[in-house]
This record gives sequence, structure tokens and C-alpha cells, in this order.
Amino acid sequence: MSHSVSAEVGVAAEAAFRFLCDPLALGAWSLGCMNTRPDETGNGIYIGRSLFDGSQTRFSISADTERLTIDYLLGNPGAMVPRISTRVVPAKICELDAGQCCVTMTAWRPRSMDDARWHQLCACHEAEILLIRAQCEAAHAGRPVRPFAAE
Repeated sequence: MSHSVSAEVGVAAEAAFRFLCDPLALGAWSLGCMNTRPDETGNGIYIGRSLFDGSQTRFSISADTERLTIDYLLGNPGAMVPRISTRVVPAKICELDAGQCCVTMTAWRPRSMDDARWHQLCACHEAEILLIRAQCEAAHAGRPVRPFAAE
């Protein structure tokens, strides 16, 4: 019913948290929600496109700065559910070097999702955690990755 991936990231927990809360940054690492933009309502809802079939996904971000957790709510406005969550764990807790953290992303499988779609989502998350690490570290170094940004 769930799938989790983790990575050691070479930035402080607070920097990783800010990166993961950025909906425009998400549009460069989430394979199912690329090239994000605000939707027409302006209510903190964003739209991205799947690299697989071009379908649109709407999402919003609910972040807890004290616990360093982020829920990505998916679905239609008014009926969004927190199907994907990320937790940033500071260096001290994981006995990492200062300036590092652990990022864990968890997805929950809805009963209606077939095996093929679930397999795709899990495979995506295995790749996305690597994209998160690389892009978060690049952003922290002043080189944000925006592969689909308008020039």
C-alpha cells in the first residue's frame, strides 16, 4: 500500500525543505508533473504534465516547517488528497556530517490504482529521489535546474 525512497542530500535540512516546497522546482524533478505552473484560480494550486502521456496533474503543497514534512495533495480542487509525502531529516538525527540531511519520499497506493500504474509510480520515485538530490544540491550551489523554463 506504500512505497518509500530515501537519499542522503548534501545540503542542510532547511535548504532541502525549501527546495521541496517550491512548486516550480517540483516541475523539474517530478516525472508525472513536469513544467509546473500556477493554475488559473491562484489558490495555491499548480498544474504539471506527465512525461508519460502528457496528462495534467493538479497539486498543492502543505508544509510543516517545524517537523520538516511536506504533503503533496493531488486531485481536483476541493477534493485533493495527500498521496505523496516527503520528510527531511536533519544531519544530527541520522548522524550525518553537518550540511547534510536525509530526504524520504513516500507514496500511498489508492485501491483503484492498477498494478501497472503502481509499478510505474514506484519506478518514477526511484529516479525522482536521485533528481531531488542532484537538483537540490545544484540549487543550493546557485545553479537551479529548470529544464523546461521559458527562456
